[in-house]
Amino acid sequence: MRNVLGEFKTFLLRGNVVDLAIGVVIGVAFGNVVTALVKDLFTPLIAAIGAQPDFGGLFFTINHSRFRYGDFIDALFTFLLVATAIFFFVVLPVNRLVSLSRRPASPTTRKCTECMSDIPLDARRCAYCTSPQVPEPAVP
Repeated sequence: MRNVLGEFKTFLLRGNVVDLAIGVVIGVAFGNVVTALVKDLFTPLIAAIGAQPDFGGLFFTINHSRFRYGDFIDALFTFLLVATAIFFFVVLPVNRLVSLSRRPASPTTRKCTECMSDIPLDARRCAYCTSPQVPEPAVP
């Protein structure tokens, strides 16, 4: 029993479990922020333009059964607005930051002047056509 508890403690204190828990908590908090943004800012804006703030009351009846398609329309609009907000306020800025932080990799090969195959920068002779090559000077 003591060994099982020790293994359980080791499992809980592993870095990836703690990181996952932190990610879930931050994800829920961020989801609440985005939901509030959509509910309190975007939806009233769309309601002001379209004059229909809530589709939840729309339904039709067949054999005394109510089909509330308005709730589906509300959920669909909410999803689209949340996805749009996440794309423009999270994905685009993060992609921009990542692209700015990446440096272009320095090349390790060059083209042979005779056969156009890729050869190492310091090669004096092409391994494919054996033509002599002048090594490019090292870039500091």
